[in-house]
Amino acid sequence: MSTVNTAAKVAPWLGFAAAVWIQVASGNAYNFPLYSDRMKGILNYSQAQLNNLGVANDIGENVGLLAGFICNKIPPWAILIIGSLASFFGYGLIWLVLSERISALPYWVMWLALCIGANSATWFNTAVLVTNMRNFPQSRGTVAGILKGFVGLSAAVYTEVFTGLLRQNSINLLFFLAVGPLVVCLIVMYFIRPCTPVSGEDREEQGNFVFIQAISIILALYLLSISIANDLFSLESHPISKLFIVVMLLFLLSPSLIPLKLALRAIKEDRVDVQNSLHSQMDPCREPLLGIEEKGLDMKPGVDKNTAESLYFNPVSGMSKDNINEPQTQVEGSPPIHDFEDMNLDILLAEGEGAVRKKRRPRRGEDFNFRQALVKADFWLLFVVFFCGVGSGVTVLNNLAQIGLAEGYQNITILLTIIGVCNFVGRLGGGVISEYYVRQKAIPRTVWMTASQALMIGAFLFFASDLPGSVYISSSVLGICYGVQFSVMVPTASELFGLKHFGKIYNFLTIGNPLGAFFFSGLLAGYIYDKEAQRQSGYSSPRSIGADNVDCLGPNCFRLTFLAMAGVCAFGVLVSIILTIRIRPVYEALYSRGSFCIQKTTDTKESTLEKGSKV
Repeated sequence: MSTVNTAAKVAPWLGFAAAVWIQVASGNAYNFPLYSDRMKGILNYSQAQLNNLGVANDIGENVGLLAGFICNKIPPWAILIIGSLASFFGYGLIWLVLSERISALPYWVMWLALCIGANSATWFNTAVLVTNMRNFPQSRGTVAGILKGFVGLSAAVYTEVFTGLLRQNSINLLFFLAVGPLVVCLIVMYFIRPCTPVSGEDREEQGNFVFIQAISIILALYLLSISIANDLFSLESHPISKLFIVVMLLFLLSPSLIPLKLALRAIKEDRVDVQNSLHSQMDPCREPLLGIEEKGLDMKPGVDKNTAESLYFNPVSGMSKDNINEPQTQVEGSPPIHDFEDMNLDILLAEGEGAVRKKRRPRRGEDFNFRQALVKADFWLLFVVFFCGVGSGVTVLNNLAQIGLAEGYQNITILLTIIGVCNFVGRLGGGVISEYYVRQKAIPRTVWMTASQALMIGAFLFFASDLPGSVYISSSVLGICYGVQFSVMVPTASELFGLKHFGKIYNFLTIGNPLGAFFFSGLLAGYIYDKEAQRQSGYSSPRSIGADNVDCLGPNCFRLTFLAMAGVCAFGVLVSIILTIRIRPVYEALYSRGSFCIQKTTDTKESTLEKGSKV
């Protein structure tokens, strides 16, 4: 194996291993519940004001249109640099205010700083997802599930760092959020780069993905176990908490074993090739190949030398046996000779028949540009389904600290870990399960968005019931279902609208998250919470509640919000069913051979893709 082939084999996996670290760093926005209560107390914000800061957090985390528009114009390392600087300046400013190194800033400045800091996640996600889905186009569902899974798991990773390393100090956490992602990006950004994808199915590729999935599952169980141990035995100040973090880092380094294995195997194969070459040169009985073989011509049985030489003529380049060694000249105004050899045979035949026709619009399964995707009904149906699923889920995440306090839980780190681990399970499981069924039975991935939002209805109703253990159980179910929305939306968008402009399309769809946060968390949940707190305390205005740092207690603080979110998910289920029915023929065509393929169509006969693509 040559050095070039070795690099081509190792580079995608080295980039994927580096992407794991980037995705863990990109979960910085999930830490809002860990410092939101401290921010509320120091700056005397009301719950409505705090929830609007949560909206800023979600807008920053998900509005990545700028990153999507320029991801095809600048290299991935530049995108990562922009994201790391956004994290550094955004969270750095909040750290300066809350640590009282500078005086308190106006509310709008804090809102903007949090938005900028959280916006780093969109740059990280765009660089990593777009690059790796292009490097592994045949396994896009698996790739999306794993990478999005590590984003979900990042909440538990940050929580462990917050507990074991930072001693549950939210000021130190903000400093870590400012500096940590910057350091990670500077170390690994060189390895995130586009590579030539492997054509066709690769069993070893699937085995490598299974290995990473197994490692991530073990890591999730490990993080959940040590979080429970910390909660039960108060190990935050014990030296063993540092050991917990070291083991966690070793798990995160495990994916790099795959490129290491490939590199060692390539070195071994190179040594064998060198030894075989030396043996062949030293063998006196071996004669050099002459004649036709010297020119690279294959002698078939029944064909003599003269006949084979006469047949050696390339009509495109004009080379024959008589001029094969002569320098080739190029006709003025024509493309370079070597370009002809790379042209697709279908294009040559079409040109020969005069089949140059007017450019048609793309069909679903082919590459859409951003404007073409915007006019498709399926694009907006997918947007609405995603909006309902993640908008309702992020409402709980943004208010997790207040939900825990209202229900009588003083320490919410265990709740955040549970949601983080379950979020990971949903993202990883959504990618794996949807990939299996789409390959085996061509079932559209959106089926799993439908099922997960149906489960979310039950989770919100259980939240509202205030039964014993309802917070833990509902948080677990909600975390899984929330994660499924991301791991299913990403490959679905790439399959329906292609990978060429995927960065723009993906980042537009993710706007559904901050929109849901604005309507459901900022406007609805904050208003209901402050009204109930005002009723309990007897204050005349919500602003007085914020000034005195009064909390709302009891199930009525969020009950009406939970019931409203159940209704939103019910609407999402209905829209998802409609979308699934519409795109079923498309998936039957795309996966008719058990793996992703784009079927060719002609102008005279409508294909299966065309039948399922009309609005």
